[in-house]
Amino acid sequence: MATITLKGAPIHTSGDLPKAGTKAPAFTLVDSQLNDVRLDAFKGKKKIISIVPSLDTPVCAVSTQRFDEYARKDPRTVVLIVSADLPFAQSRFCDSTKTAHVVSLSMMRNRHFATDYGVLIQDGPLAGITARAVVVLDEDDRVLYSELVPEIAQEPNYQAAIAALK
Repeated sequence: MATITLKGAPIHTSGDLPKAGTKAPAFTLVDSQLNDVRLDAFKGKKKIISIVPSLDTPVCAVSTQRFDEYARKDPRTVVLIVSADLPFAQSRFCDSTKTAHVVSLSMMRNRHFATDYGVLIQDGPLAGITARAVVVLDEDDRVLYSELVPEIAQEPNYQAAIAALK
């Protein structure tokens, strides 16, 4: 269990992020067409997994757009945006913001991803959705970098995540 804050108040997650050098936990999430998508669908590509509470919040919107800018420039890397939002809301966000270079994935069918990655918020007003985090994987799904953002209202360290890909 990790402790983060929400506007300064402590809240707790279900565990810890996968550590650098370990194999990332497999997952199945839901894409914008309501298809199940597994981690191994992206085998052979480097991956940035940006885990956000909800695309309906300002910080999540900004971080998704920043990672979209990066994805536009690096075709070797796929950026996965994972949230508890329904695929319909994710699609609306991506359409309205012209965010076309990321893959939005929803936890709508289960919360296994959040528990396996240690980011499921356990208490406080956001209980049941995810903390803000970034996990960077190589082509074989080994963790290169992980960051649990200590204050949920803060943006992740974009530079460190991108540097881990090099």
